[in-house]
Amino acid sequence: MESKTKIEADFRDFVTARSAALHRSAFLLTGNWATAEDLVQTALTKTYLAWRRIGDIGSVEAYARRVLFTTNVSWWRRMWRNEHPTEQLPESPGTDHTDAHVERDLMWRFVLKLPPKQRAVLVLRYYEDMSEAETASMLGVAAGTVKSQCSRALANLRTQLAEAGIEMAATNRHGRRPAT
Repeated sequence: MESKTKIEADFRDFVTARSAALHRSAFLLTGNWATAEDLVQTALTKTYLAWRRIGDIGSVEAYARRVLFTTNVSWWRRMWRNEHPTEQLPESPGTDHTDAHVERDLMWRFVLKLPPKQRAVLVLRYYEDMSEAETASMLGVAAGTVKSQCSRALANLRTQLAEAGIEMAATNRHGRRPAT
């Protein structure tokens, strides 16, 4: 049986090495840094509590990511429905860099309108670069579900872009713009 000190040291090493990646994924899922931080803290707490059960150190990140995604879906289901996001953000002090990020921001606004399962599939498949099988395993669903959720999510994004009057650039079969 591992000593408490050894468990805490191993957990600290894991948090140091992987928390930034977990925060990025959580932000992509929630669209809000504060909520993402809460989500990561919850996932890390659950991971620490299950540390002895997890066993093999290689499966810790997979476990933490699964907790992150399932907790996000759970939170979304319980979310208070009377709050509505606004289109206008409050002014922020400092240099304005919005011009450089308009297209990316607009795309993420569309992604954030997707249902949580579709958003999770897109984040895992295209941001985390996981295969369909890895995504299915992470979310605890069949590979066919990943394919259908991904297809629906991309169709939903295309519809949103068309409704906003945005013409999509030509892309290859992987969804990437061809090299010029």
